[in-house]
Amino acid sequence: MSDWALYFGYFMLGVMLSLMTLGLGAAIAMPAFDRWRKCFFIVLFSILAAATVAGLVDTIIYGNPRAVLAEKALWYIETLFIMVALPMFTLLLLHCSGESIKESPMFRAVAVAWLLFFILLQFSTFTNWFYYISADYEYQRGDWFVLLCLPLLFIMFMNLEGTIRRRNKLSRKQFIAFLIHLLPLTFASLVHAIFFNLWVFEAGLIISIIPMFAILLIDQAEEYLRQQRELSRQQAKIMVLQMRPHFIYNTMMSIYYLCVQDPAKAQAVTLDFTTYLRKNFTAIASEDTIPFTEELEHTRAYLAVEKAQFENSLFIEYDTPHTWFRLPPLTLQPIVENAVKHGMDPESGPLRIRIQTRETDSGSEIIVEDNGSGFESAPNDDPHIALSNIQQRLAMLCDGEMTITPRDGGGTVVKVTVR
Repeated sequence: MSDWALYFGYFMLGVMLSLMTLGLGAAIAMPAFDRWRKCFFIVLFSILAAATVAGLVDTIIYGNPRAVLAEKALWYIETLFIMVALPMFTLLLLHCSGESIKESPMFRAVAVAWLLFFILLQFSTFTNWFYYISADYEYQRGDWFVLLCLPLLFIMFMNLEGTIRRRNKLSRKQFIAFLIHLLPLTFASLVHAIFFNLWVFEAGLIISIIPMFAILLIDQAEEYLRQQRELSRQQAKIMVLQMRPHFIYNTMMSIYYLCVQDPAKAQAVTLDFTTYLRKNFTAIASEDTIPFTEELEHTRAYLAVEKAQFENSLFIEYDTPHTWFRLPPLTLQPIVENAVKHGMDPESGPLRIRIQTRETDSGSEIIVEDNGSGFESAPNDDPHIALSNIQQRLAMLCDGEMTITPRDGGGTVVKVTVR
């Protein structure tokens, strides 16, 4: 083997080992993959990393007359482990298509072809039919080498045909990822079968597996985020449906008495309460962010209803010149409701709530400040669950965050940042 070929071999094996290690680390660390795919890629990259290590050792001892048996053993391990990737892809294709592996004729055909390859590989170890090491310790192609490649080529074309036939069962990204995997690898397999060059096959494997893994990872990450958004939306629904029963009861009773005492005010409270309910139920159907003006209208309606019950105990100040931004529904209103619930104390004097917005270099800010008694951490308390839900939806839908700090002189300051 010439020096340039040797250096090229080291380079290829180094790249392969680096990429397989990177892929293995990503498969282990990424939360986006479901359990089956995580295990699949961990096994796949582990096997290919082991094959690469075997190839690296084989290259180091290549041409050593005292290491002929070790060379053949390492070549056997490298070839066997690399070729495991072919039927494993069939497993992945069937899994992504939602088909049963046990009942799949395609998988049975691939399994038979790979078993035939495994049997022929055993013969290759003890005969010179498929390949041999020449007198100058160079690998040479045997007369029947193509026969060893035929089962693998069969598997490649089965996978390619199976992918095209199942394109309607795969997502667009999955279909593209599988084609990116199969086309270069099929070409490399044909070149290897004709010219007996395992490094070409290894290069095809590098070109095919890493992009496929990356695209599938992106596809799975998008699905993971979609599920998280749906989870947050369901949590918001639950939060809306768990509106405080005593709040609704007290409001209806206030309207009942106002109908006699102050009919005009009863009408106003009824309108505010209707707006509050409408905004709550609209939030159930919302899957995306909404304009701040809608959330502010929701909050004003809620506070108007509360103020009808606590006319001399609740005072609201609005300082909201900046309204041109979006945020998840049910962000401001639950924060204000939380301030009313925890801050309202007849013995401590009137509760004053100030709602402020401003535009900053990092985005938009909402500040809700009250002079109430504050509240202690209580993980199982419903308002705290609501605030935790707000934090999750802010981070997911608009890269936002929420901080809660004590107010100087008593009370609480809640700051929401939306980017």
